[in-house]
Amino acid sequence: MKILVVGSGGREHALAWKLAQSERAQMIFVAPGNGGTELNKNLKNVNITDPHALAEFAIQEHIGLTVVGPEVPLAAGIVNIFREKGLKIFGPTKEAAQLESSKDFAKAFMHRHHIPTAEYQTFSDLQAAHDYLNQKGAPIVIKADGLAAGKGVVVAMTADEAHAAVDMMLSDNKLGDAGARVVIEEFLAGEEASFIVMVDGKNILPLATSQDHKRLLDHDQGPNTGGMGAYSPAPIVTPQLHARVMREIIQPTVQGMAKDGIVFTGFLYAGLMIDEAGNPKTLEFNCRMGDPETQPIMSRLKTDFISVVEHAVNGTLDTVELEWDRRTAMGVVMAAAGYPDAPEKGADINGIPAETADCITFHAGTALAGGKLSVSGGRVLCVVGLGDTVKTAQKHAYDVVEKIQFQGAQYRKDIGWRALNRKH
Repeated sequence: MKILVVGSGGREHALAWKLAQSERAQMIFVAPGNGGTELNKNLKNVNITDPHALAEFAIQEHIGLTVVGPEVPLAAGIVNIFREKGLKIFGPTKEAAQLESSKDFAKAFMHRHHIPTAEYQTFSDLQAAHDYLNQKGAPIVIKADGLAAGKGVVVAMTADEAHAAVDMMLSDNKLGDAGARVVIEEFLAGEEASFIVMVDGKNILPLATSQDHKRLLDHDQGPNTGGMGAYSPAPIVTPQLHARVMREIIQPTVQGMAKDGIVFTGFLYAGLMIDEAGNPKTLEFNCRMGDPETQPIMSRLKTDFISVVEHAVNGTLDTVELEWDRRTAMGVVMAAAGYPDAPEKGADINGIPAETADCITFHAGTALAGGKLSVSGGRVLCVVGLGDTVKTAQKHAYDVVEKIQFQGAQYRKDIGWRALNRKH
């Protein structure tokens, strides 16, 4: 079978890597791919924001299955277009992708279906937003309504920061259409976890639990990023909490979407905040796998992933049992100099060792030309170590990170600290 993976990041490299392990994988195409997916077939000249062009390619090449990584093609309706042409694709429709592409849609949906989340209000009027901030005080969270590539959320610890964030989005128009409306919501304290499932419209298949590290610097300091590392499983998600999240958040979401006439298919990612008493609330929904969570999760998956995605497309996920590597997988992101604000591109990358049973290096912002690998984006690589304990997995990852060289590389030295410090 020929497979198409849409996207160019570390998530897509991990998905392509896992799909390629199936005996049924004849060829994996990645559009547009990166330096690590060159061994598959990269489609550099296809614009992933043009779903029609991708559909034409899928028809010409007799693609049996398409998996979509990033949110932009989903919000552009790639699933609708592929389905209209009779092509098999895994992901949510444009309508269902609003759970991610509009924060206001997601909050109103959760409110309507009694899914636990922070209280909020939505504003497009600047003065009304400032008045609300004055009434509520800080800490408080300001979110751009639309897709802003991970840059649309400001956790304001002071009133000044909150007012500046509202100005940046609503009056300076720094985020364009994405920031034409803002959602202001209460600040939730606790520990975050990523809860990712596959949905075929009615059946739900949970993937392994994971937790990521959003801040750029050690000890969770510095600016928010797309994610500087992740590990799986996440010890905070106990079997009891897992059952509760399925019951109170995931199932009501899938059932609520169907009730609203928008059947949800695809990966569903609930970003959770778990308070000290162990109560989960939903911070946000994504309609795709997380990055960098996908890299450790795929590293642990033992089941043939092509067959899993086929069941998801055919509506038979209730017949699937996933088998997981019992080890912990720990992914450390190596980012470019200047990331996240102004990543410097072009530096040569050297020293990536071959994959082993306990370490895999996934590419994200890399490009391969004339046999030379170079930095082409903000997050460059994600090195995943596997081990019987969190500490061993961490050691395997960092041993490899230290061998890889590129000018200005930055990475955190403490990925996994929450899991290591967890009281048993």
